Amino acid sequence: MKKQTLTNFLIRFTLALALTMAIWSPLQSQATEPVKEKSVTESKMMEGCQEMMEKKQEMMAEMKAQDVEIASQVEKMNSAPADKKLDLIAAVVTRMVEQRAAMNVRKAEMQEKMMTHMMQHMQMGKKSMSQCPMMKEMGGMKGMKSNE
Repeated sequence: MKKQTLTNFLIRFTLALALTMAIWSPLQSQATEPVKEKSVTESKMMEGCQEMMEKKQEMMAEMKAQDVEIASQVEKMNSAPADKKLDLIAAVVTRMVEQRAAMNVRKAEMQEKMMTHMMQHMQMGKKSMSQCPMMKEMGGMKGMKSNE
């Protein structure tokens, strides 16, 4: 029984090791490619910075508009007669949930794009990162100084 358990363990370990090597090999070969081929020119990078800032501002404006819409619905709900309040409460809650779910998806997508963008800046160096409008808006990264 112990021999069979040891054999099963060795088979599983070997399969896991082979799978790890199969996955790791292509990643290693990609990592050795020169970074300059993948990097973006500085002017295109700054255009990307500006575009990302605009998208973030648009999203923030949409969130404010949604808040105004919900506030209006809540005001109607509060001033409605008692026999209509339940329907209005359901409408407000439903709308809030829809807005929240949609905004969570958009925020996650934006966060992923921003992380990719920041990684590109990191590849280009600290000077590139310090020139990014998003970094300036956030007050820069702690401990990072401009190399100007």
